[in-house]
Amino acid sequence: MAEQVVRVGIVGFGTVGAGVARLLIEESDSIAARTGLRLELACVVDIDTQSDRPVRLPEGVLTTDLERLLNDDSIQIGVETVGGTEAAKEVQLKMLAAGKHVVTANKALLAEFGNELYRAAHKNNRCIAFEATCAGGIPIVSAIRSGLTANNIEAMYGIVNGTCNYILSSMTAKGESFADALAEAQSKGYAEADPTLDISGVDSAHKLAILASIAFGCEIALEDIFVEGIDSISKDDIRYGGEMGYCLKLLAIGHKDEVDKISLRVHPSFIGKDSSLARVDGPFNAISIFGSAVGQVMFYGRGAGMMPTASAVVADIIDVALGNSATTFRHLHMRPRNEAQELIEKIDDCTSRFYIRLMAKDEPGVVASYSKILGDHMISISGALQHEGRGPDNTVPVVIVTHTTQQKNMTGALEDLAKLDVISGEPVCIRIVDIPEDKD
Repeated sequence: MAEQVVRVGIVGFGTVGAGVARLLIEESDSIAARTGLRLELACVVDIDTQSDRPVRLPEGVLTTDLERLLNDDSIQIGVETVGGTEAAKEVQLKMLAAGKHVVTANKALLAEFGNELYRAAHKNNRCIAFEATCAGGIPIVSAIRSGLTANNIEAMYGIVNGTCNYILSSMTAKGESFADALAEAQSKGYAEADPTLDISGVDSAHKLAILASIAFGCEIALEDIFVEGIDSISKDDIRYGGEMGYCLKLLAIGHKDEVDKISLRVHPSFIGKDSSLARVDGPFNAISIFGSAVGQVMFYGRGAGMMPTASAVVADIIDVALGNSATTFRHLHMRPRNEAQELIEKIDDCTSRFYIRLMAKDEPGVVASYSKILGDHMISISGALQHEGRGPDNTVPVVIVTHTTQQKNMTGALEDLAKLDVISGEPVCIRIVDIPEDKD
């Protein structure tokens, strides 16, 4: 059988773009042998044509001229690896208008403008493939869109940012401070020089917006997601939580209840040490999904990096070339934004158990004081521990674990606890997430 030649253009020759180019060049023969497709790198467009990259392009492939890609009708697929949003959005819209299918690894772009881009793709009878946007080399998008199609997806719990997971793993294993763990992550290349997007939780929110939209069939916007980062996490709280049987992770959570209300949130979470996700350490990612028929399934692997992400991009290129992505994309149906907004549960209405740490004065009546405030806000104490030793103002750390309550109850209680004369500083509060393990 004759090989089918598929010509590909890449826009953006940074880390991911270079990885994609490398795979297209080095793995062309093996891909052709397995699929019958001869992937041919037609051009790479970038404003920088001088810097060294970890791949050598054929003569004449690298250009600064986007029109070369747009005006070449033999190029069927355009890969956008520019990063950012505004310029990347214009590149994708131009490629779609020029009749190119689009493959992208740009999570921020799809999280913020995905609904608009999807409509443009449908209008131009083209598709957007985006496996690489959510978890690097983990094929989570195709799993949700294809492998789990028969399921009503009820919930997902994900560790989807390797930087944060590395930092929290180091703080847990070595007792390091946040600052020291971050510096170590930067020295090993797991964190950017400016790690704000990662440690703030925004990167995880981008991925959750994309995954939730396809899992729950709704047009999700970033504003639907409650986001809290890890930059205020103390090694003391990780230690105290560990003593009570918990491990701390930054989780991206999507949950749909029996009346289709959807809770979307990213925040530090204490989970049981025997949970599958608790065993995911270092820069690795994992997503646990609960479906109505399959039960719990878990996906694990490297969630970032040049070659894992490039692997997902090239897999999308192949899927587009085979015609699979166009069919899947054409049947990507979502509730429109005006309907989806009515289904999003506000963070105040979300329920959880909570970990609270108070620096309380070691004197009579303190326990009664904070217990009364919690009780007044309809919060029941599940367990507590008090360590010896003195902190500021002759205080000792008191750790409380609550039964399930609404976020708005906890918010009010924290405000009142901070006003107590016997409490020093602001109370620390971390949510406890009970992940339902699927066991026989």
